[in-house]
Amino acid sequence: MADLPLALALSAGMLAAVNPCGFALLPAYLSLLVLGDDSPSRAVAVGRALTATAAMTVGFAALFGVFGLAVQPVAGQVQEQLPWFTIAFGLLMAVAGTWLLAGRQLPTLAPKLRRAPTVTRSLPSMALFGMAYATASLGCTIAPFLAIVVSAFRSGSTGEGIALFAAYAAGMGLIVGAASLTVALTRTTAVTRLRRLGAIAPRLGGALLLCVGAYVAYYGWYEIRVQRDPTTQDPVIDAAGAVQRGIAETLDATGPTTIALVFAALLITAVALIRLRRAREVGRSWSRRRSG
Repeated sequence: MADLPLALALSAGMLAAVNPCGFALLPAYLSLLVLGDDSPSRAVAVGRALTATAAMTVGFAALFGVFGLAVQPVAGQVQEQLPWFTIAFGLLMAVAGTWLLAGRQLPTLAPKLRRAPTVTRSLPSMALFGMAYATASLGCTIAPFLAIVVSAFRSGSTGEGIALFAAYAAGMGLIVGAASLTVALTRTTAVTRLRRLGAIAPRLGGALLLCVGAYVAYYGWYEIRVQRDPTTQDPVIDAAGAVQRGIAETLDATGPTTIALVFAALLITAVALIRLRRAREVGRSWSRRRSG
């Protein structure tokens, strides 16, 4: 297998994490990590960031894999209808956010976004969040996924398809993981401030969900308008798109190797800080014993 298709799949997965349709969900996910981590231990924060990233990546990749294989034969017709699905999904998120903002709780069968600690500690919930991320992203990223990954399965090359699928998922996981580790390593001040907010934290989560849902639905409506008139422009989408394109272009210019090195550096830093803290605690304990 050539190295280029694998690198292309990895790059496509990285860009999928910051696609225009689902871009708003990435800062929402990072905010949930901060809101949800009430532990003073950096080791716990890093562990949760890594496990949440893994679960979210699995959910994202699973939905893309199932959806891609199912719709590949009729991809053109399905993709034309995806903006309507994006609108419905965004409105559902907005309604859930409004419900939380009013001080109420979501039903237990819904992804547990009502309490951020549950979100970060529950792997199934984070996998559901990954699926939600993928659902919002379908309109913008399903075409590259079909072209790069699913086409390999359809051509009869199962081994190549699996390798490309793994590379795609790894690319998405690298971006989310690097961002999550950064949040975990710099979370102390944010968590301290959020603790002072106390009971209004769930309402903040609701406001965040409302804003994200409204943007996702609005983007779906923008896609429909573009289908009808390719010259359509929108100041809201243009402003958000400028931010998204800047990040995407930076990631594309940086390349998978550098991103992987950044992720490894963050992970090494996290491990070093955790060990340093434990060594200090052992030293303090030993000093107290000697003085006692």
